Amino acid sequence: MFFGFNLYSGLLLPFFLQGIIVAAVLWARRRREDTAADGWLALLLFAIRLAQWMLGFAGWYDSHDARTTFMFYWPFSNWLAVGPALYFYFRSLTNQEFRLQRQHWWHFAPALVVLAWLLVVFSYDIGWWHGLQGRPLPGHFGTKGPLASWADYQPIGLLADTLGYLSVLAYAVHTLRAYRAYARYLNDNFSDTEQLRFRWLRNVLVAVLVGTGVTLAFGVINLFITPLNYVQSWYDYLFTGLLIYYLSISGLLTGYRLAALRFQLPTAAEVPSSTLVPAVEAAEVPGPVAPATEERVVADAIPAAPATSVSPAATAVPPTADVPTQAPAAAEPDAELARWTTRLLAHMQTARPYLEPELTLGELATQLRTNTSWLSKVINSGCGQNFNDFVNEYRVREAERRLRDPQFRHYTLLAVALEAGFNSKSTFNRVFKKLRGQTPSEAARQL
Repeated sequence: MFFGFNLYSGLLLPFFLQGIIVAAVLWARRRREDTAADGWLALLLFAIRLAQWMLGFAGWYDSHDARTTFMFYWPFSNWLAVGPALYFYFRSLTNQEFRLQRQHWWHFAPALVVLAWLLVVFSYDIGWWHGLQGRPLPGHFGTKGPLASWADYQPIGLLADTLGYLSVLAYAVHTLRAYRAYARYLNDNFSDTEQLRFRWLRNVLVAVLVGTGVTLAFGVINLFITPLNYVQSWYDYLFTGLLIYYLSISGLLTGYRLAALRFQLPTAAEVPSSTLVPAVEAAEVPGPVAPATEERVVADAIPAAPATSVSPAATAVPPTADVPTQAPAAAEPDAELARWTTRLLAHMQTARPYLEPELTLGELATQLRTNTSWLSKVINSGCGQNFNDFVNEYRVREAERRLRDPQFRHYTLLAVALEAGFNSKSTFNRVFKKLRGQTPSEAARQL
């Protein structure tokens, strides 16, 4: 029988087939739509080891024919490539301009070394020993060559697997830290982050950490406590199959309406002082958050257009998109920041740009004829919030106003959310709960 179906091989087979099919679909989509992230995810699905255990339980090691020889020489163990592929998938998913550069190739050097070693073993055993010299393979019932048999008694495979697991752990931790920086980037640049936050990717990173830790635990038990048989080790691969299922479905369903994403990993050399976010904004604190400026109260209290007029001195610096990214360093930088805070709040009061569901920091900066670095500083320092909370505070107040207005009594909460500038009811509920400490329905009953 070509493939022996049983409980163990049959349960792993669907995960394996889904990974292969989704990887092929992603690779085709990458070529059609030029989405680098799809290519990295396809590579990641190919690299995650599952086929070896599935085919082993399907009887390929015991067939004593070409299938057994295939099992000994195919590069199933690709853990040294999993970590870099996961990291570069994150980089390309969160930055649509990211492309692999020459300096990035060193990440794959260990995996390429292992692949080169397997190619040497295959070339000698199958190409030279068996193919050119016509000599029978001496190992495992005539299916395994001399160099592969010799390597079984060397620590080469154990060393490669151990380094691979440690590599996955290191890359997963590094990528998880980068994800946290990406979450701050979203809050500072986008008012609607629901589709861009990729929480499933964070879950994958945590699952990779847990799964790799479990794999290492299995290895330690097998080496130092008691040898594990194939059935006991199978559960580790079942977890890997579940990870492939979750990763492939989530990646396949991820839309690529992401042209605005330009996330760069923050470094001390790359982040100018004027764009640094205060530490108070790095964490999302539940409950109401109000701008820490008196200007906001003033802007809210003045409904008429004359109150939004700004003096020439306030609009003169910086007037266009090519203004300096640093705050004015003349006699009174605090006064300049205060003037721009007043101008921003007046614009929010009269133009109401927050009603645009996908408003970004760049779009708001264009409306105010300034650049994103300066506007970010105005929002962070002048209003005491990140961009996301700043805009959503206006949306929540707009929703509250409509909930209080008898004219909108017949509106559903979804209609109120859309009218207030939210993209979905789930986002409306989450943001309202964060800023007000209660759900919109609870607030509606109290109004």
